[in-house]
Amino acid sequence: MEEKLFRREQFQESAQFILQRTALRPRIALTLGSGLSPLADALTDVVRIPYAEIPHFPCSTVAGHEGKLLVGRLNGQPIITLQGRVHYYEGYNFQEVTYYVRVLREMGVETLILTNAAGGLNPSLQTGDLMLIEDHIFFPGLAGNTPLRGPNDEKLGPRFLPMTRAYDAALLQLAQRVGKQMDIPLRKGIYVSIGGPSFETPAEVRFLRLLADAVGMSTAPETIVAQHGGMRVLGLSTITNQAIDSVNISVLPTHEEVLEAGQAVAPRLIILLKGIINAWIQS
Repeated sequence: MEEKLFRREQFQESAQFILQRTALRPRIALTLGSGLSPLADALTDVVRIPYAEIPHFPCSTVAGHEGKLLVGRLNGQPIITLQGRVHYYEGYNFQEVTYYVRVLREMGVETLILTNAAGGLNPSLQTGDLMLIEDHIFFPGLAGNTPLRGPNDEKLGPRFLPMTRAYDAALLQLAQRVGKQMDIPLRKGIYVSIGGPSFETPAEVRFLRLLADAVGMSTAPETIVAQHGGMRVLGLSTITNQAIDSVNISVLPTHEEVLEAGQAVAPRLIILLKGIINAWIQS
């Protein structure tokens, strides 16, 4: 089957469609992971656009990902919020998965905050913890299945992209400072991205634990494309379940568990993100 690729003109068409619906011109965008859609309720002066209405935009099929782009204000600051994302396991390729990031860049977004639900690999991480992503391992990309595969448009970014500083150091430091000021504990760690949708086997958990602190099915490809477009990225994982490393444990991980944990941490995450966004804009 022929792989679906996109041209810059398509990103621009999507961007113009959205910009025509609002007078706001945000420079910050926020992507909400599984179970975190209630964060969008904190926005004011909101324009809601279903993904299905935006030209060329892939649509989410997963529970907990509402599939809407919102342009509004968070604590008075203009922001774009993505209620849900699409994933590789839904049948999309990584260019489709990251399509929205290209559109955000064409809209003038300079900073992308990526949130996700993740399984805790590090035994010290508990359900409900918030983890700042210091770096990632993108397993599909290591095998060449990357959103940058195919012809490269130099107007979008370089052919060979350095990923040494995938997650912005200044944003990480600012987030830590805000968390401390608000008495919201923040961990730091490495995030490993897998294809999904199956959860990891116990043997896979033990292997991944040697490499990373948390595991999920998103974020890394979006970070790559954001970096390709010259955007600054902050990654934040909500630990929604603990990865199971033994076949002798009777409790099984479920998507419902992930959604419930995400919803439970949402009020704390709203406070934190408001603080981070305000502090970043004022810095």
